[in-house]
Amino acid sequence: MDQLKQLFKEYSGQEAVSMEELTSSGSNRRYFRIKGGDISIIGVIGTCREENNAFISLSGHFLEKGLKVPHVLAVSGDGLRYIQEDLGDDQLYRMVSRGRESGEYSTYECRLLCRAMEMLPHIQFKGAEDLDWSVCYPEPAFNERLVMFDLNYFKYCFLKATGLEFNEVRLQDDFDRMKDDIMENMGETFMYRDFQARNIMVKDGEPYFIDFQGGRKGPIYYDVASFVWQARSRYPESLRKELVRTYLQSLKSYMDISEEDFNSRLRLFVLFRTLQVLGAYGFRGYFEKKPHFLGSVPYAMSNLRKLLREPFTEYPYLNEVLDKLTRLPQLNEMPQDKRLEVKVFSFAYKKGIPADNSGNGGGYVFDCRAVNNPGKYEHYRQFTGLDPEVIKFLEDDGEITDFLAHVYSLVDFHVKTFIERKFTHLQVSFGCTGGQHRSVYCAEHLAKHLSDKFDIKVTLCHRELGIERIL
Repeated sequence: MDQLKQLFKEYSGQEAVSMEELTSSGSNRRYFRIKGGDISIIGVIGTCREENNAFISLSGHFLEKGLKVPHVLAVSGDGLRYIQEDLGDDQLYRMVSRGRESGEYSTYECRLLCRAMEMLPHIQFKGAEDLDWSVCYPEPAFNERLVMFDLNYFKYCFLKATGLEFNEVRLQDDFDRMKDDIMENMGETFMYRDFQARNIMVKDGEPYFIDFQGGRKGPIYYDVASFVWQARSRYPESLRKELVRTYLQSLKSYMDISEEDFNSRLRLFVLFRTLQVLGAYGFRGYFEKKPHFLGSVPYAMSNLRKLLREPFTEYPYLNEVLDKLTRLPQLNEMPQDKRLEVKVFSFAYKKGIPADNSGNGGGYVFDCRAVNNPGKYEHYRQFTGLDPEVIKFLEDDGEITDFLAHVYSLVDFHVKTFIERKFTHLQVSFGCTGGQHRSVYCAEHLAKHLSDKFDIKVTLCHRELGIERIL
């Protein structure tokens, strides 16, 4: 720390009068705010000279390209300490904390997040122009070995620690296929690797980027997946889509790609990044005994569960294992989770309205019997509201679409109000004659609508079909 004070004096010509250590997350690097006179800078002590050099070199290169990163002001002779520009205390992660805690992001928070995504392509493409990749640490480029490191990180540090039995040979076969798919079309772009709200500062209303020392040549999709699917951010599906659309709009300045093709490839990297994150949570939680990381597991499980709504048929055994993983009760418990839980039921009136076991009572019961009934036709009696035949009948008829539009409006209002008032339970039930067709369709669609729009817990129960699942 004395050497940091000496660097401060050599740079500013003034004595350091205060030195405050700042909170760091996850790494062995230590950060200090050093002040003297009217000058404030950030001092850094690292344990790895090569990692420090990566940050220093990349910072200089990015500044030449007009990117918003901190200036490195002075470096110690041994390369283990340096001082950099102080960007202030407005970390994006803290500035969107209200949205993260409630699951409902304000217009201001959304604008900040979208601005960060808008700037990401500039880092990836401008940052890669004329870059000496040899300065990157520990590898100049994302490669097959690093892919397998991350997949094995998940397998050994998380999957095995859960106690779930699996066939290691079959899993490795899917890992090999996944590795080959990930390595297609790497591109000549800069991969930030740890692009998340914690590594973005906001100065004069604009995002500035820090902690990119782990970056290297790699695919653009990894950074998008890292930011938009960060487990504890709890972005509603609608906000995720907005963030991706914002990124794609900015990406047009550098490459031409259809939204469909981009999202198809992005989905693979969301899966890959989620597995890597679970490996990190397992290592930090199960082995290093840090409870904060284990507390993040249910959020990652929620992301994974939504991702598996569309199965990864190209990795059948991995998909099977992950599906079992998302059903383990111990990985879905959030003891300090105060989010609203909405239970959505379908039922038959002749068997009675579902009871509210939360003890709160209230909620909605919607009567679907005014909607045209496919069950009155012999052909449709063998099907349910989950089958495409019934879905097509109901949607072609159109009555159910108008019915649900009114339902969405009412329930959305209730959910928003309950979130603001920090209520914990709401029940919504759809009844019809037999609990097979119309009520099932409505419950399915409302549950998905709420899960996509709000970061809440949604449990779906088709009582007469004996089906219950978490969205």
